[in-house]
Amino acid sequence: MEPQPKPPLEPSPTAGDLPALLSRELDIGGRTIPGRLVFASMSLLGHVAFRELLDEFGGCALLFSEMCSAATIPTENPRISKHFRWRPEELPRLVCQIMGSDAARMARAAVRIEAEGFFGVDLNFSCAAAMICRRGCGADLLRRPADALRILECVRRAVRIPVTVKFRVGWQDDGDRAVEMARAFEAAGADALTFHPRVAPDRRARPPRWEYIGRVKQAVRIPVFGNGGVLDAAGCLRMLQETGCDGVALGRIAVARPWVFALWSGENAAENDDLCRYTAFRLYDLLLRHFPPPDALIRLRRFVFYFASNFRFGHELYRKVRAAADMEAARTALQSFFAVPQERCPLPNLNYFQ
Repeated sequence: MEPQPKPPLEPSPTAGDLPALLSRELDIGGRTIPGRLVFASMSLLGHVAFRELLDEFGGCALLFSEMCSAATIPTENPRISKHFRWRPEELPRLVCQIMGSDAARMARAAVRIEAEGFFGVDLNFSCAAAMICRRGCGADLLRRPADALRILECVRRAVRIPVTVKFRVGWQDDGDRAVEMARAFEAAGADALTFHPRVAPDRRARPPRWEYIGRVKQAVRIPVFGNGGVLDAAGCLRMLQETGCDGVALGRIAVARPWVFALWSGENAAENDDLCRYTAFRLYDLLLRHFPPPDALIRLRRFVFYFASNFRFGHELYRKVRAAADMEAARTALQSFFAVPQERCPLPNLNYFQ
């Protein structure tokens, strides 16, 4: 497929205090990042191809990899691994997120991550997917805080790079417990926290409790990134102002609109039809650069699930790409969809985000 020319970027329409707030440097474990807007780890979405797309748009101060299994990292070959792979130029601002339930294995994975030159390692105590929790990993560790702290302490002793933690409220709507866990994570050696203020069983059925982010921030001295429910620039500004968090970790909105980092930070980019089309085909090309076609198709389908939320009739796009038998058929589906002007939604359609 011929490379798509990148459309010209118009001045950002973002007004007010947001660009100034997001452009402040932040220290994490003795290392400095250039801003306060970061990309949250997302399974099958925070892969090397999507991160390259984010880098091309700009505005993202820190990247988190998709969740990687600590059990396999020590022996992984990055040239063929489906998850543990990267571009050398992104390593100085790339955090590798790992999941597991065994402290020794998590530490061994962290040692490999440090040796490869990553910015830091992130411990996943947040994923509430049943297949992860059944293995005693992710948010299931919040049921066993002693085990979570043992993992953090073991990883902290094993490496010198920043160690961060992503976690939820827990398995009950208890802000006091979230604050208690945040303090315990800080005491055990965490350099920063990403906090998603929903209970683990709640798969976005209810709004996140942003007031809990404020309580967590007040309880610790290390940086806290708020995560959850930010869909536009006004929401990003409101989270910063209402919670006092040090930064914002974008997940679903970053996948639906990868240009938001540049848009909200005031660097460049304005949303338009050309930009949407460019984004879809550029990621298509990057996926084929980094992955074999079958793996690329799996990741394209996952991306389009969120990307389709930008359009009034995005369900047609998702339906066609999901039904595509191979990447060539997926390209035909993209071309067919963008062959006619599409009505875009002011905000992403939340029905895609459940």
